[in-house]
Amino acid sequence: MESIAVALQPYKDTVGLTAAIVTVVQFFSGVLALNAIRRQGNTRGFSALPFLGGTVFCLLNIQFGQMLRDDGMIRVNFIGLALNLLYVCGFYLYTDGPAKTAVWGQIGLAGALTAGVLSYVQYEDPQLVEFRFGLILTGLLWTLKKSTEGLPFPIIFLGAVVSFAWLLYGIILRSNFLVVQNLMALALSAVQLSLFIIFPSGAAKPPPTPAKKRN
Repeated sequence: MESIAVALQPYKDTVGLTAAIVTVVQFFSGVLALNAIRRQGNTRGFSALPFLGGTVFCLLNIQFGQMLRDDGMIRVNFIGLALNLLYVCGFYLYTDGPAKTAVWGQIGLAGALTAGVLSYVQYEDPQLVEFRFGLILTGLLWTLKKSTEGLPFPIIFLGAVVSFAWLLYGIILRSNFLVVQNLMALALSAVQLSLFIIFPSGAAKPPPTPAKKRN
């Protein structure tokens, strides 16, 4: 990995900017989900967890960016944080009355998780915190990727591009956790994309089984 990092070092700013741009574009994919909710008139069949998870992930990545002293990572996650908060608000507005209680419960859990992790960061041994914080982010990223398996092909493909861009940037920064996180995310995206090839949406459906005649 060291030789790749050295070779890519002159392109650090370009790779970082590309990663930031495609990530911001991906953040706007939430508009598609909210538009579908708006057309339906309610949130039945949808979950707030991707939006809440995105909010938590962006908050924690801002903290991770501060650890790495990477202003680009901090800026792009501030944008993601703002957008995901808007998505959560939009989701709540379209949620039916009785279901709002469940959404508040999910918001409370997300807030408690965030507060707990950020508090832990403040008291952990500085020599251990980056390693352990990276593990937490990796687990959260994997959970988020698993929660978006039902997304359409363009969004999953864009997610793969985002993961690849941050993988390159992690190599340049020599950040093992950025590399591991995005290798895992890229692998999961590859599995998801392969399903579109194996089971294309236009594949012919088997003919219906003829009904049996009654005696």
